[in-house]
Amino acid sequence: MRGLCVVLVAAGLAACAPTVPDSGAGVGFDDYDTYLAQRQSRDAQLRRQGSGAPATAATPEQQTARDAVAAVRGSSGQPERGESVPAGIQNTSPNAPVPDLNNPSISDEQDFQAVSSRQSIESDAERRKAQSAQYQVIAPTALPRRPGGNAPTPVEFALETSHPVGQKVYRRSVFSSSKTAKACAGYSSAELAQDAFLKAGGPQKDKIGVDPDGDGYACGWNPAKYRGLVRG
Repeated sequence: MRGLCVVLVAAGLAACAPTVPDSGAGVGFDDYDTYLAQRQSRDAQLRRQGSGAPATAATPEQQTARDAVAAVRGSSGQPERGESVPAGIQNTSPNAPVPDLNNPSISDEQDFQAVSSRQSIESDAERRKAQSAQYQVIAPTALPRRPGGNAPTPVEFALETSHPVGQKVYRRSVFSSSKTAKACAGYSSAELAQDAFLKAGGPQKDKIGVDPDGDGYACGWNPAKYRGLVRG
């Protein structure tokens, strides 16, 4: 009798225990082919319903994504889905300025139709003649002297002379090459050496020892760059 009771209790507990699913049978489907078939059927049903069924409310995540796409399209000037752009109109940024075609400051002198509508050949000739009468040729004048002295500037000296570099023009005492090199080393450029040379009495006198060959050009200074600008 006791053994029969034990068997009945065990059978009752087995009936109450939950069924353990088979891990190899898939999630609610017999096999993967059944899952694919049912998913394709469900997708087809949703597509059929989407053509006439009312739109469902978007989730917060979907709405956020839609807002982001709309912001990008709005900043790039792209139309939303369903919007059409008239023919001949290109999408531009909303911040781009609209061109003013009636701006009087924009010249249309190169537009033959615009010019011919307001000018004739005779009136255009009269206008060009009036402009030529107002044209004035300014004669070149001497460069102004620096205040505080009558020494010429390197530019003035270059334009006032014409002899080449190395041609002796002025008398010089004998200077050693080492002293000349030391004197020229005190200037950061030949232009500054020439300026100091002219202020010190050059080119007639070389008090600072920078023109030993007597050509009037200190420390290898070359006036050709200034002469070329004026004389071509």
